[in-house]
Amino acid sequence: MPVQETTDPLNTPVAMLRGVGPERQAQLARLDLRTVGDLLLHRPRRYEDRRTFRKVRELALHETAATRGHIVAMGTKRYRRGSRSVFELIVEDETGRLHCRWWNLPFMEERFQVGQELVVFGRVRDLKPVTIDHPETEIIEGDEERSLHLHRLVPVHPATEGLTPRYLRWLVWQALERFGGAVVEPWGDAGIAGLPSRIDAIRALHFPGESGEEEQARKRLALDEFIGLQLGIQRRRRNLQSNAAGLPCSGDNRLMRPFLSRLPFKLTDAQTQVLRELRRDMGGAHPMRRLLQGDVGCGKTVVAACCAIMAVESGYEVAYMTPTEVLARQQWQTLKSWFEPLGIPVHLRTGSLKTEPADDTPTEALRGGGLPAVTVGTHALIESGFAPPRLGLVIIDEQHKFGVVQREALVRKGRYPHLLVMTATPIPRTLGLTLYGDLDVSVIDALPAERGRITTHVRTEASLPKVWEFVRSEAAAGRQAYVVYPRVEEADLQTGLKAVLQEHARLEQTLSPHRVGLLHGRLDAVEKEAVMGAFRDRRLQVLVATSIIEVGLDVPNATVMVIENADRFGLAQLHQLRGRIGRGKGDSTCILVAGVRTQEARARLKVLAETQDGFRIAEADLQLRGPGELLGQSQSGLPPFRFGDLARDLKLVEQARGIAAQLLDQEETKRPGARCTPGR
Repeated sequence: MPVQETTDPLNTPVAMLRGVGPERQAQLARLDLRTVGDLLLHRPRRYEDRRTFRKVRELALHETAATRGHIVAMGTKRYRRGSRSVFELIVEDETGRLHCRWWNLPFMEERFQVGQELVVFGRVRDLKPVTIDHPETEIIEGDEERSLHLHRLVPVHPATEGLTPRYLRWLVWQALERFGGAVVEPWGDAGIAGLPSRIDAIRALHFPGESGEEEQARKRLALDEFIGLQLGIQRRRRNLQSNAAGLPCSGDNRLMRPFLSRLPFKLTDAQTQVLRELRRDMGGAHPMRRLLQGDVGCGKTVVAACCAIMAVESGYEVAYMTPTEVLARQQWQTLKSWFEPLGIPVHLRTGSLKTEPADDTPTEALRGGGLPAVTVGTHALIESGFAPPRLGLVIIDEQHKFGVVQREALVRKGRYPHLLVMTATPIPRTLGLTLYGDLDVSVIDALPAERGRITTHVRTEASLPKVWEFVRSEAAAGRQAYVVYPRVEEADLQTGLKAVLQEHARLEQTLSPHRVGLLHGRLDAVEKEAVMGAFRDRRLQVLVATSIIEVGLDVPNATVMVIENADRFGLAQLHQLRGRIGRGKGDSTCILVAGVRTQEARARLKVLAETQDGFRIAEADLQLRGPGELLGQSQSGLPPFRFGDLARDLKLVEQARGIAAQLLDQEETKRPGARCTPGR
């Protein structure tokens, strides 16, 4: 049955293009190229400047370059009874000969013929003779192909088995020639200042006329992606404000005053300012949707506790979700110690423990006319059994550990409750405008004055004897230490990765007579709590652990953090781990032990050693690792961007935010009966 063109020309199947039969169609589908529109947005992975090629004589050792010539000889040599082989061809130009070799790929011989003109791209391995191993190659045929593949900036598109970059380039050219006129401006009259039109961007993406045009094209197509995302974010926020009234949860201070008076410390000015913002939101016309950022140790928990008190004073229950059972138990214990003297019930709900009444009965407090409850828990709060009758506030701690879907599932437990999400991982502005674009943002930008100073050192394995000597001296002085490893078991001797089970056994001897505990994710809840309790009570001097201790643990007497294989952790994660020390009045020391083999690893650890500014560290982590690694793409809720780069496109994200607001304003003014609202 013949393939029919669709109403939108860009949805035309690739099978309608010349040279695309069933086999090619299946190969293109492996690249998710099913329509002409997919093909036009198939971003090249790099560009070769084929306006001038390097002569063979000009090639330098270890240089990556493109050259061209004719094949003058070729053949396959086999070794060791045929178990190994090398296919080699020789390309000649007027200045010399280039040897191209492919190891253990004898079928490559079928792709070439003596006399063919060949473009070769790769890294020069040797100069005697000039040799490139496993280069990229393109055979040049005919005058039409010369104009497409030579004498220009040439795109090299991602390919797959059976498809060459040369074929994809020809297919994209054909699609542009035939369907380019169907590309329209998606945002109408919205101003896209300083960037090409969408069709000009697509043409320049694939076939730039001059260097720099391809980057302007990328920016325009990235802007389109960001506008689409911002429209969804802002439309969702406007719908919430149009359809939902805020619950009156600003409180009356009858519990807040005694709570603050009992605290052994005074709130910082930064905490007080943030609390004013939160109280205003919780008493406003619309449900609060706010992100609270603050560096490790800045005092977010007490701010969250104040919000919980405001909700309870107003007659509403509170759900407080944390990513791990260890953290849930700690926050439950902290809130119990603060709230029980005020008569506020505090429950714990995790996968292994539930302290509140049966699921099918109202809470004791509401049934008896007492105060509403605060329930602290893990993902168990999302389960169907948790159904608070008057949920007024949802608090999500360490939000980056949860997905967007989980956040929404907990909010739906009530009728538009207020939402406070908190993170001690400072969020670069580009991520804040995308990942959390539907939330207002508050920042606690100061640490409590009584906190001690943390110094950070980067050391190699050769320094470990001195490191353990320092840990023993700190333990002898009555202080405590964490030692962190990347794995639970099965150390990797080849890569040098260490595992916590083996190292715990070794450190028990090395640090004797000081007691050394063990904590990792495979222990059950009772075992984890027993270990943490012993460490908090100073019955253990050293805690050997995995990154399970990354969030929320608060042991003021712990003043040393040793992280082995530190180059295997992300910067933000190392900063979180470091935040487990320096929580008391004494000075603390963080020691990062790493065999820094790469320049990137050295740069990352240098940033950590030079600063404790979480925002600077987060920006560096974004630049070095990208958002996918930093957040986990599936957890983040962000769409995969073909063109947008959250590590460097802040201005584009901000521009997209403004354009999206303008487009939504235009939508609203066009609705029947709509009135123009000044200042919207």
